[in-house]
Amino acid sequence: MKISVELTLTPIQDDFEPAIINFIKKMRESGLTVKENPLSTQVYGDYDEVMSLLNKEIKNAFEAIERGLIYVKIVKSDRSDYAADF
Repeated sequence: MKISVELTLTPIQDDFEPAIINFIKKMRESGLTVKENPLSTQVYGDYDEVMSLLNKEIKNAFEAIERGLIYVKIVKSDRSDYAADF
């Protein structure tokens, strides 16, 4: 089953950029389809692969920050080819 996941990591601390950059780099290194914009990162792929990656990397991200939160949206379909038609 294919899924699309939108992630927003928000460290609640002064020095937040290294944690976000490292998290995005780990997503890129996964071999899955990854797209980024200034507000979020999207990961597309097989459910088990994506969720396994997220399980590992969210834990690593939380261990690297003092306080923070992550917003996660999951859609049951691969939306990586979406293009606005307006």
